[in-house]
Amino acid sequence: MKRRDVLAALGVLAAAPGMAAAQVLNLPPTPIVPGPGDVLVSLDTSLGAIIIALKVKQAPLTTANFLRYVDGKLYDGASFWRSAKANSPVDYGLIEGGLQGDPKKVLRPVAHEPTTQTGLRHVDGTVSLARKEPGSGDSDFFICVGEAPYLDANPQAEGDNVGFAAFGQVIKGMEIVHKILNLPTPGEATNPVMKGQMLLPVVPIVTARRI
Repeated sequence: MKRRDVLAALGVLAAAPGMAAAQVLNLPPTPIVPGPGDVLVSLDTSLGAIIIALKVKQAPLTTANFLRYVDGKLYDGASFWRSAKANSPVDYGLIEGGLQGDPKKVLRPVAHEPTTQTGLRHVDGTVSLARKEPGSGDSDFFICVGEAPYLDANPQAEGDNVGFAAFGQVIKGMEIVHKILNLPTPGEATNPVMKGQMLLPVVPIVTARRI
């Protein structure tokens, strides 16, 4: 699997989930605790709350972008609309949420902050900004289930090698993330690489607030 193929799928396990899972199993677990300077946000969904610690010090641009949506109450009524689950004996993949390009709510894209710059990496519970080309990320974000080092920046890789902008960590509510990951995905995909990953019904984000 070439890195650019994964990036074209917005960071998502579409092409070779077995390879991704193999990279995951031998890595040490990352403590799921808030750090100094983190800002906590609660995403209250129809299934329960997901509490995120935003890494403001490490990823100031991306966290500021996310907080624009939170403070403006723009995520109220948004949804988790995608579940990309690997064919694995354990839960592995990601869920994606946001505004799906709603022109009435989506704000200007934010500059890309690669993991080589922030020092963050994609581990179980990492919250990261979805994108197409670098610098195109806006409202949509995803939450990793399992370690996903192939989503980190890799300067040695060919093509688009700057990865995704990790900016937060779920500190409570991973059981809700797992529930969403395992929901039915019969929805119609406008992007072919997301076929079989579209939740129907979607999971509403009722409110998103700082704690």
